[in-house]
Amino acid sequence: MTTTTISPARHRSLGDHTWQDQAVCQSTEYNPVDPEIFFPEPDETTKITAAKSLCGQCPVRRTCLDAALEGGDTHGIRGGMTEEEREPLHEKLASRLDYSRVNATIAGRDVHLTKAERRAVVRAAYRHGLTEQRLAWLLKISEEHAQKLYRETRRALRNRDLEQTTKATSPPETDGERLGRDDFGTAA
Repeated sequence: MTTTTISPARHRSLGDHTWQDQAVCQSTEYNPVDPEIFFPEPDETTKITAAKSLCGQCPVRRTCLDAALEGGDTHGIRGGMTEEEREPLHEKLASRLDYSRVNATIAGRDVHLTKAERRAVVRAAYRHGLTEQRLAWLLKISEEHAQKLYRETRRALRNRDLEQTTKATSPPETDGERLGRDDFGTAA
C-alpha cells in the first residue's frame, strides 16, 4: 500500500511576493540560473526541459503557478507549465473552488479568491456563525454588502431545505389510482 503525504498548501497572500525568495529559479552566487531558459521559443525543447526540471524541484511551484494564473501572466514557463499548458487553466480560473483557500480565508489569511471561492467563504462563514463585520473584514467589503450576502445565503439555504422537505414528503406517483392496503405487501 502506498501512502502519500500532502503538505499543507501555502497560499499567496494579497500583495505577497516573499515566496519568490524560496524559488529555485532565483539566481544566487552558489546557484546561478539563466532567466532566459524560462522564456524559450516554442521549438527550443532543451530550454523547456531545463526550465521544467528546475520547476520540478521548486518548493513554491504551486504558489508560482497560482501567481501566474491570478495575475494573468501568459508568458514564459511558470509553475512548471508552459504558456500553452497554462492556457486552459486561465480559462477555468474563475470557477476554481479550492477549499484549502476557503479555509485559509476563514482563518484570517488574505488569499486571492475566485468568485466560486468567495461564495464558499460566505457560506462557510454563515455556517460557522461569523459576524457580518468579520465577513466584511475577510472579504474586504462593506458591512452592508456582508449583510446582503448573508441574507442571500439564508434565503438560498431556506429554499434548499424547503425543496428537500417537499421531495421527502411527496406521495408516491399513482397515475390517478388510489392505493389500497394490498398494494403495500404483507407488512402494511
